[in-house]
Amino acid sequence: MMQPERMQPLNDRPIQKGRYVLYWMQASQRAVFNHALEYAIRQANGLNRPVLCLFGLTDRFPEANERHYAFMLQGLKEVREELYQQGIQFVVLHESPELAALQLSKEASMVVTDRGYLRIQRTWRRHVAKNAPCLVVQVETDVIVPVEAASEKEAYSAATLRPRIQKHLKRYLVPLKATPMRKDSLGFRFEGVDVADVKAVLRTLSLDRSVSPVGTFRGGRKEAAHWLDLFIKEKLKYYGYQRNDPSTDYGSHMSPYLHFGQISPLEIALKVRQARGKPNATKEAFLEELIVRRELSMNFVYYNRDYDSFDALPAWARDTLKDHQKDQRDYLYALEQWEDAQTHDPYWNAAQREMVVTGKMHNYMRMYWGKKILEWSKTPEEAYSTALYLNNKYELDGRDPNGFSGVAWCFGKHDRAWKERPVFGKVRYMNAAGLRRKFDIQSYVKGVDSL
Repeated sequence: MMQPERMQPLNDRPIQKGRYVLYWMQASQRAVFNHALEYAIRQANGLNRPVLCLFGLTDRFPEANERHYAFMLQGLKEVREELYQQGIQFVVLHESPELAALQLSKEASMVVTDRGYLRIQRTWRRHVAKNAPCLVVQVETDVIVPVEAASEKEAYSAATLRPRIQKHLKRYLVPLKATPMRKDSLGFRFEGVDVADVKAVLRTLSLDRSVSPVGTFRGGRKEAAHWLDLFIKEKLKYYGYQRNDPSTDYGSHMSPYLHFGQISPLEIALKVRQARGKPNATKEAFLEELIVRRELSMNFVYYNRDYDSFDALPAWARDTLKDHQKDQRDYLYALEQWEDAQTHDPYWNAAQREMVVTGKMHNYMRMYWGKKILEWSKTPEEAYSTALYLNNKYELDGRDPNGFSGVAWCFGKHDRAWKERPVFGKVRYMNAAGLRRKFDIQSYVKGVDSL
């Protein structure tokens, strides 16, 4: 089903007589469960035109490095193969995405694109909508409930957004039926980047190579589907009460794949809902994270223009942290010490090493990690900057709404005021004693040390 609220015309230009319908793929890097691709196919079939799929490969995406590009290109290689099977040519241009889209829009009947919520993604789409010679339509496909349908303003917390999302779930949590192409675009000739050889493409890009690709996770929808199937079969039944334990591995590992749009949240949600023999409570716990918490982050970056700065915090959090800015810190660390995991705390160091080595950190440790950066930095503003820098540099899912929202949460965003204490003020506090009390945290440290 294609809900009309997912589609948004970005300009008022008419459909042209072009050679093809251009699907400008950028955020949703997949060939299945993709409302934007499905909309492009249906429009093309109605116009008796083929679909041409474009990806603009910029090597200047803010804070992205070789780790991120390797994972993304692994997925794009798979997209090329799957689109070919559908009769759709995939063109990758080594160009800033908005310029690549404008280049191919000249011969397009219309342009269809997916939706991105970050500042740079929105700027790209506005530029194309303003300058393309034809109709440009944006289709929202990386959330269950479209952002504006869920809320017309920034949500204070998950508690305020949850009922707004839940009332729409029956309408949006439905399968997407794929439509076959009537005309193929495989005979078109375009000069572009051949993503079949990922290592060769990486060598041609001007990238930050200080962070190496990881061997733990490989990009692409097939890998995402593998991890999802493993999660449903072996971990889902324990998820409700084991997901917070760093000494165990009961997470889904979906976040890197969701970050690059390599798997649809709709596909994940439907498979989890339909899983047989799994407790409903664990299913609901997972869907709370996948839908409510994740889409809270989209709401945050869409409605809060300061999403990547300390100013994104609610007034009470900024005020209480500034009130305690001059409090005595037991420890102070410079950025180099943070980055090299050289603190006095073996649990924090393990979390940092896990992220550096694998490109991912256990979700519970990610909270502890951020809280301790706040506690052991000279100022809350410096701590905020440090957390964003490290998260965006090493996490495969950094530089996205979840990353910005997760860092902000450590400093009071989407949370309430707690008992006042030194340094933290009224911001929620976490400590090492809590880790030792709740978990076999030493087992987590040993596991990281063995990586």
